[in-house]
Amino acid sequence: MTVNLRKAAIIGCGFVGSASAFALMQSELFSEIVLLDVNQAKAEGEAMDISHGTALISPMDIHAGTYDDIKDASVIVLTAGAAQKPGETRLDLIHKNVAIFSSIMKEIRRVKPEGILLVVANPVDILTYYAQRTSGMGETRVFGSGTVLDTARLRTLLSQKLCVDSRSVHASIIGEHGDSEIVCWSHANVSGVPLPDFFALRGMGDIDLSAYEKELADDVKNSAYEIIKRKNATYYGIAVSVRRICSAIVKDEKSVLPVSVSLHGEYGIDGCALSVPAIVGRDGIEGLVPVSMSEEERMELAKSADVLKANMEGIDFN
Repeated sequence: MTVNLRKAAIIGCGFVGSASAFALMQSELFSEIVLLDVNQAKAEGEAMDISHGTALISPMDIHAGTYDDIKDASVIVLTAGAAQKPGETRLDLIHKNVAIFSSIMKEIRRVKPEGILLVVANPVDILTYYAQRTSGMGETRVFGSGTVLDTARLRTLLSQKLCVDSRSVHASIIGEHGDSEIVCWSHANVSGVPLPDFFALRGMGDIDLSAYEKELADDVKNSAYEIIKRKNATYYGIAVSVRRICSAIVKDEKSVLPVSVSLHGEYGIDGCALSVPAIVGRDGIEGLVPVSMSEEERMELAKSADVLKANMEGIDFN
């Protein structure tokens, strides 16, 4: 069976899955989107609701389905899992969501999909590593949304501070999608201009940049907690992140994105998945992009990997 580049599947129709389906409908990347959920009626309802917008966007077949419907999908977006509650960290979800993934991976192995498996459910790094080892699809075709959203949050907040288009801000967050994530300040810039110089250009040369960077990194790291505290869930930002990653895959853009991938000695790390810049195209992960980091950033990345590995103890990856 040939992969249908114009077909996507979303497993899990909670807030994140439904918002992602809505974002993908608006993107016009696909002509068919199939929704799966343990609650079939929920999948049907979401499909009905979202499909009513196609008359105003583009002809598209959006419907509920089963695992047999995902075999030829170019992208399978995996959002199924327990939601993060106020006061919970992403790592608190590990055992609940590994149990959910275990049953999903059995179905994945049965139908043998030929497209890309994009893991979005949290904790995304650990679930990505789990899916890579239990889906039968291999590492290049299975990766996580990682810190694409965290990086977007960082760029947004930096752009607001500097009063500049966020698309001109180039800065990345790497490591865990969670509390141990790291901002790569050493190569952050605005259209090629280093941050200290751009702050001076905007009349803020006297700012204590290292204090501001720490404050901003904390704000980004805590964004999800602040949103969950106010509205119990986050879903719009990650939905647009899913849309961005799907665009890179379907259009074979070779985009460099901070997605969650397994490392095998890169940056001195092995035995876990976390986010580093990678080239994303039609075949999935085409390669990693080396990032120049300060010694402190390298140490923090190693610590982030250690956090993830410590939290994977006791998980059966067979």
